[in-house]
Amino acid sequence: MSELDAVIRGGTVIDGTGADPVTADVGISDGVIQRVGTEPMEARRVIDATGQVVAPGFIDLHSHADFTVEGWPGATTQLHQGVTTLLTGNCGFSPFPVTDLDEARAASAFLAPELTWTWTDHEGFATAVEKSRPAVNIAPQIGHSSLRLAAMGGAERAASDDDLARMSALLSAAAASGAAGFSTGLIYAPGTYSSEDEVRHLVSVAGNAGLLYSTHIRNEGERLHEAIGEAIRIAEASGARLQISHLKAAGPRNHGAVVGALELIDDAAERGLDVAADVYPYTASSTTLTTRLPSWALDGGPGELLRRLADPAARERIAHELRSGAEPNLDPSKVVIAEIGPGRYSDAAGSTLTEVADRDGTDATEVTLRILEQHEAAVAVVMHGMSGDDVETVLRHPRVAVASDGWVMRPSGQGMPHPRNFGTFPRVLAHYVRERGVITLVDAVRKMTSLPASRLGLGDRGVIRAGATADVVVFDPDSVADRSTFNDPWRLSTGFSTVVVAGQVALDDGEPTGVRAGRVLRR
Repeated sequence: MSELDAVIRGGTVIDGTGADPVTADVGISDGVIQRVGTEPMEARRVIDATGQVVAPGFIDLHSHADFTVEGWPGATTQLHQGVTTLLTGNCGFSPFPVTDLDEARAASAFLAPELTWTWTDHEGFATAVEKSRPAVNIAPQIGHSSLRLAAMGGAERAASDDDLARMSALLSAAAASGAAGFSTGLIYAPGTYSSEDEVRHLVSVAGNAGLLYSTHIRNEGERLHEAIGEAIRIAEASGARLQISHLKAAGPRNHGAVVGALELIDDAAERGLDVAADVYPYTASSTTLTTRLPSWALDGGPGELLRRLADPAARERIAHELRSGAEPNLDPSKVVIAEIGPGRYSDAAGSTLTEVADRDGTDATEVTLRILEQHEAAVAVVMHGMSGDDVETVLRHPRVAVASDGWVMRPSGQGMPHPRNFGTFPRVLAHYVRERGVITLVDAVRKMTSLPASRLGLGDRGVIRAGATADVVVFDPDSVADRSTFNDPWRLSTGFSTVVVAGQVALDDGEPTGVRAGRVLRR
């Protein structure tokens, strides 16, 4: 019997399928799992997993790392969570297609992109990422807002037939070059300006090409069920696989609405729709500060917003609508400045809008507008508005995968980013499995591996079995822990001793090796 490249010996194998754990060795060669069992295996390297769990590498279905992986391809924050594959291009934003570079930069500035912007399309982006040699795999989606920007700019208007034709052509080109999916972010400009008919048309193009349809639905508060209904109608009409992103009910008076949302998903599944959802294990979201504004204020993009803020009449109209129309889930005392560039309010990271307003001797509406105008409308916030019971309810559901909605790849930096960037997957294992018993360890692994792999059609990932790609993690279920907090976010998770990507050890004894064997996964 030939010598293997490596064998992971003596661990408890949780294979990702939901099957019971078994004690077995995992033999790896040529980037592939060759054998799983108890028969003797000879290998050039032996990794001792005694007392630890051996599982497939975790797959994050909701990441924005396409905007940061070029800047930190070592993906340190991901390796420390056991993540080996990221689905990017979510919430309607992707770094391609690009027809107006300044517009693309401005639209994504709140994500603090670390990009060379040397491409115009999916193929060019994929080539650039592979040139950077990422430590983890990237599966890019194409975003609806990015399509709209490329085809028709950031204007608040209906798409014409010519606009739809341009967007459809760009979408088809991305699909032909291997994009993994199509995403919408229907609360974000310019995606929020689209009609249901426009989205249905584009999802049909995506569905016909075999792409996953991922959606940040149009409303996650008082109209949650209505927004879920829209997503389901669109998917049923188009035949596309539907992934409802980071399912939640925002705002205290909407808590509990996730039960009805899950029932809508179940009903659609019973009718034959291929539908699922994902969740992050936190009661706070993170997004751009501009989401607090009325949608018309963002017509034309950040540059036009800044011009409106400089016009006294337009500014007063924005302020009036913000003061009179804000939903309770946008309570400024629960909105924390997370990432903000140089300028007047650069020291506000970690403070709530209410705290900054008190410091300025004004109200939260005025300080929101001041912060946006002083920082080029590129400010990320964390919003505390969800229920812990809701998170548990969604996490328990069999159709729901674990996902982060993160984008920070670096182990250290500025600002106060959401802890989900550093601790999503270990938090589930530590808090929701070990401490609270919300789900079992076996089911948690399934929600991080085979379930997300099935959404992407990755039959060779997300499982421990002979013939599967050797993306494998080894962790201690008794000590794995997320250490990142809202007050002290820049802390890496612990408990993962080994992470293997494509058969190569990327994390060894809990430390990155510098090996970067990830690649762009093309459909």
